Amino acid sequence: MLKDNSGSEFQFLRLSITEACNFRCQYCLPNGYQGPAQSSFLTISEIDTLVSTFDQLGTSEIRTTGEKPSLYKGLADIIETCAQTPSIQKVALTTHGAILGRLAARWARAGCSQVKVSVDSRDPVQFSAIPGQDKLKVILSGIHQALAHGLSVKINEVTRAGYAKGRLKRFLSWIKDKPVSVKLIELMQTGEQRQRFFQQHQSGQSLLEELVADGWVEIIRDLDAGPTREFCNPDYVDNIEFILPYSKDFCQNRNRLRVSAPGNLHLCLFSEEGISNRGYLKTKKR
Repeated sequence: MLKDNSGSEFQFLRLSITEACNFRCQYCLPNGYQGPAQSSFLTISEIDTLVSTFDQLGTSEIRTTGEKPSLYKGLADIIETCAQTPSIQKVALTTHGAILGRLAARWARAGCSQVKVSVDSRDPVQFSAIPGQDKLKVILSGIHQALAHGLSVKINEVTRAGYAKGRLKRFLSWIKDKPVSVKLIELMQTGEQRQRFFQQHQSGQSLLEELVADGWVEIIRDLDAGPTREFCNPDYVDNIEFILPYSKDFCQNRNRLRVSAPGNLHLCLFSEEGISNRGYLKTKKR
């Protein structure tokens, strides 16, 4: 098992397979993607070697990320590679959901067990303003398709300044009787979006306190479950999770590493600097 000097164990790998995205989310890529071409990122062969190596080091869960990995044409092959690796017990995918309905069945057949879908508002006008795409109906339909094909679904929502309690209640009323969990993610600062962060950041702690006042109860998680805080309510089918990156002791229970699309290993999810590994991935080691 991979460990650091403080004794933290890393069973979870976030594998970015692309940096490209065709959305223009206000808090992420407001000017659209202007980075390198896909040819600059890890190949399927290199990813195969990487996954095999992490398999030997005790990794049990891989989540493919990027900006939006669903844009990667070889995604199903990567999912299948991860799912067929002996020690990998769970393969998940983070997506904006615009083509989820079309590809959910294929991803499920390849071995994906969970999709995380970004839905920052259920109001069509407000949603369109965030990513610059009028895709809410398509994304919601994709979520239903994913559930129909046996995929577990988790909705990611980034909280920003002005996130009102009423908006949260409307969102929760929608998922109340659905087998869909929600993860509320406090806006994180990146090097490129420093000014926008200070304009839009809102602490998630106040939302957490409002939920507790409405009867949500925190679930005591295992020590190796990572920094997510999870809450349940007997009136709801599924749970709510919080990622509060600026809260006390957030990093104490970290259990995940990140490999970026160019092949750099990041020991901290916040870190802009990574350790290049691409030179070690040229030879397939299955």
